[in-house]
Amino acid sequence: MYERAIDFLREVKAELTKVNWPSQSELTGSTTVVIVLTIILAVFVGFIDFMLSALLSRLLGA
Repeated sequence: MYERAIDFLREVKAELTKVNWPSQSELTGSTTVVIVLTIILAVFVGFIDFMLSALLSRLLGA
């Protein structure tokens, strides 16, 4: 059983050496894009929520 676990870990190590890891600048750029798009989407969804809430308040007379 331990032999299978050791073989598995060796295979994992071999596969991880084949991975093309991003450089620091690529990682920073990708992270920045994700954060900016998340903020834009949050503002958009918040605006739509606000507008629908105002519309429903007027329609229901609250």
